[in-house]
Amino acid sequence: MFEKGNRGNTLHGILLIALFSFAAFYIAEIPFVKRLSFSPLIVGIILGMLYANSLRNRLPETWVPGIKFCTKQILRAGIVLYGFRLTLTEVAAVGLPAVVIDTIIVTGTIFLGIWLGHILKMDRDTSLMTATGSAICGAAAVLGVEPVVRCEGHKTAIAVSTVVIFGTISMFLYPIMYRSGLLNGLNEMEVAIYTGSTLHEVAHVAGAGNAMDPTDALGIAGTATITKMIRVMMLAPVLVIMGLVLSGKTNKIPHTSSSKSKITIPWFAFGFIGIICFNSFLQYILNADSVKDIPLNGTIEYIDTFMLTMAMTALGTDTSIEKFKQAGAKPFVLAGFLYIWLVVGGFLLTKYLVPALA
Repeated sequence: MFEKGNRGNTLHGILLIALFSFAAFYIAEIPFVKRLSFSPLIVGIILGMLYANSLRNRLPETWVPGIKFCTKQILRAGIVLYGFRLTLTEVAAVGLPAVVIDTIIVTGTIFLGIWLGHILKMDRDTSLMTATGSAICGAAAVLGVEPVVRCEGHKTAIAVSTVVIFGTISMFLYPIMYRSGLLNGLNEMEVAIYTGSTLHEVAHVAGAGNAMDPTDALGIAGTATITKMIRVMMLAPVLVIMGLVLSGKTNKIPHTSSSKSKITIPWFAFGFIGIICFNSFLQYILNADSVKDIPLNGTIEYIDTFMLTMAMTALGTDTSIEKFKQAGAKPFVLAGFLYIWLVVGGFLLTKYLVPALA
C-alpha cells in the first residue's frame, strides 16, 4: 500500500477522505444539522455515499488503496483510541449481560443463516460468509473468515455488500427508533447493549451510538462500543471453530502454496481493552473524578472522532447503487431475514434477558 512508487497515490486517497471529513465537521456545526443531532460521523458517511453515487467513477483507481486504508487501519486505530473515553469500572458495569447477549446473537445468527441459506437453496459459502458478517462485525468479519472458507472472490464481494447495506440502514434506523420512542421499553444501558450486539460494523455502532448520545452523557455511546468490541473479539474463537469444522472441505479453487488457511485475530480489539486498562490506571494515579478530567483527554477524543469520521466517510464511498445490483436476490433476502432477527430478536432478548442478568 505504501510501497515506493505507490506512496503518493495512496496518500492522495487518504487526503481525499480527510478533506471530506473536515467538511463533515464543518457541516455538523451548522445549527440546522445540529438540531437533527447529526454528528460528524453521520455527515461523513452521507457525504461518502453521495460521492459514491456521483463522482466515484472519476476517481483514479490508484487512489483506492488510500480509501481502503481509512476503512481498515484508521478505523481500527480510532476504535483503539476510543478506549480513552472508557474505564474498567464502566466495562464491569456492562459485564455479564453484554457477554450473554453477544454470545446468543453471534451463535444464533450464524446457525440461522446456514439454515435459511439451505431453505433458499444458496451455496454454503455465500450463506456462511453472509451469516458471519451479520453475526459479528460486518465486512471485517467477512474478510476475516474468507481465508478459512476459501471461497471464490465474487462471493466475498456479495457478502460484504449485503452487510454494508443493512449495517448502514441500521445506523440511521436505531437513532430514529430511539428518538421516536420505539425503544422506550429499554433503559439507557439496555439501548446500548441492544445497539452494540445487533449492528453490523464497528463504525455503524460508533455512528449510531454517537447520534443517540453525542456527548456520552447517558453512557449509550461508550457502552454500545464496549458491547460491540466484546462481540468483535468473538471473531477469534468463531474462526478457530470454523476452521476445524471446514478443515475437511474440498476447495473449489486450485490450491497454491499461498492459499493455506490462516486464522485472523482482531488484534485491535485487544488494543482497545489495553487502552481502557491504561486509562483506568491514569484515572487512579491522577485521582481524576472522570475520564474528562484526565490531561489531554479532550484532545485525544477530538482526534479520535476525526479518525472515526474518516472511516465512516470512506465506508460511505464504497456504498453505491451497484452494491445492490451485485448482491443479487437470494443473498439480499438472506441478509434481510437475518436483519429482522437482529432488530426484532435482539430487542426481545435485551428487553427480557438483560434485566434478569443485571
